[in-house]
Amino acid sequence: MEGKLKKFGFEDSEKIKKAPPSYSIKGVVSFLNEITNKDDHRPAISLGLGDPSHFKCFRTTAIAEDAVIEAIRSAKFNSYAPTGGIFPARKAIAEHLSNDLPYQLSPEDIYVTAGCKQAMEVTVKVLARPEANILLPRPGYRTYETFANLHHLEFRLFDLLPERGWEVDLDAVEAIADENTIAMVIINPGNPCGSVYSYEHLSKIADTARKLGILVIADEVYGHVTFGSKPFVPMGVFGSTVPVITLGSISKRWMVPGWRLGWLVTSDPTGLLQKCGIADSIENVLNPAPFSPTFIQAAVPEILEKTTEEFFSKTINILGAASAFCYDKLKEIPCITCPQRAEGAMFVLVKLNLSLLEDIEDDMEFCLKLAKEESLVILPGVTVGLKNWLRITFSVEQSSLEDGLGRLRSFCGRHAKKP
Repeated sequence: MEGKLKKFGFEDSEKIKKAPPSYSIKGVVSFLNEITNKDDHRPAISLGLGDPSHFKCFRTTAIAEDAVIEAIRSAKFNSYAPTGGIFPARKAIAEHLSNDLPYQLSPEDIYVTAGCKQAMEVTVKVLARPEANILLPRPGYRTYETFANLHHLEFRLFDLLPERGWEVDLDAVEAIADENTIAMVIINPGNPCGSVYSYEHLSKIADTARKLGILVIADEVYGHVTFGSKPFVPMGVFGSTVPVITLGSISKRWMVPGWRLGWLVTSDPTGLLQKCGIADSIENVLNPAPFSPTFIQAAVPEILEKTTEEFFSKTINILGAASAFCYDKLKEIPCITCPQRAEGAMFVLVKLNLSLLEDIEDDMEFCLKLAKEESLVILPGVTVGLKNWLRITFSVEQSSLEDGLGRLRSFCGRHAKKP
C-alpha cells in the first residue's frame, strides 16, 4: 500500500470507561471463584449465586422439560417470535398472574422478555427522560443502578430497615422524592435480604407512591418462593391505587434461569399506563431487542398450567429447612449478626462486626481471604449496596451448606481478635 495509512477511527467508549463500577454479582463471584486455593484438597464451595439449578435436589419439574421437548419436536416454533411474545404464552402468563389479583389481566398487558433482566432494562429505558429520577432500594439488586447509568436516568437510594424485617423506609422515600421522580422499585420477595412484605406494608407503599404521583416497579422474580409466616402478595393487588409494572420470570420458581423466559406486565386496571403512552413505548423498545427463544415461549402454557403443587412444595420445604439451618448456624459465629431468618427468595443478609476480627478492613477483604483460605465464596455486601455486610445463599445441597458454614465459622475463629 502506498501513501500514509488512515488512522483507525475506533476507540474505547469514554461513557463506559468513566461509568461507576457496576459491582456485578456474577463478576465478583467469578473473581472469587478464580482465587480459591487450588491446592486445597477440599472442593470449592460457592454460597454466592442464586442459581440452584446445579443441584439435583432443585431439578425442575419433568412437566417443564417435556413441554420444551414437545415444542422443539413439533417444528412449529423455529421462527422469530413477534414483539411482546407469542399469543399463547402471553395469554397463559396473564391467566397465571390473574389468579392472585382482584382483576383480570389481558394478553395485551403481558410482554415476554429474555429473562427478568431484560424486563428491568426495558422498563428503565422506557421511563428515562431528561431530569427524571428513579428511587431504588438499598440494599438491592444493583443491576438497576447499572441500567439507570446506561440510559442516563438519575437514581436515588432509599433504605430498607433490617430491624423491621427489611421493610421500606417510607419516610425516606418521601424525603428523597421530588417533582422529577417517576418511579420506585421494590423487590419482593427480597434479594438480597430474604424478606417478604406483608399486605399491610405493600398497601402503605402503594399509598405513598400515589401520594407522590409515581408508579411502582415490582420486581417479583422470586414470587411465591416463600417459606415463612407471610404469604406472597403481588404488588399488582394495589394496581387500582397506583400504576404497577410487574417484572417476573420462570427462572427461580421453576429453577430454570438458563431458559431466559421473563415478563414485563402492566398491572394497571385503570389504564393509566396505556393512556400516557408507556405501553406503546414498551413495544417500541422491544421491537429491535432480542427475544426469549420461541420454543421456550411455546412451552409456557403447559408449564404454568400443569406444574403440580407437589413440585412447588418440595422446593419450598427444602429452602425453608435450609434457611432455618443457615440462621441457626450463623447465630453461633460471634462476628456475624443475622437480623432475621430469611422468609423468601434464596438469601440471607448478615452484618460483619469487624471490631472482633484481626487483619480484615472490610467485607471485600473478608471475602477475598475467605476464598483463598477456605475455598469458600460468599458475596460481599458492597455488591448489593451495604458495606461490611455479607449475602449468603442457602439454595445449595445440604452437604455443601453444612460444609460451607463450617468453613465460615473456622475462618472467623482463626481471625478473631485475641483477648
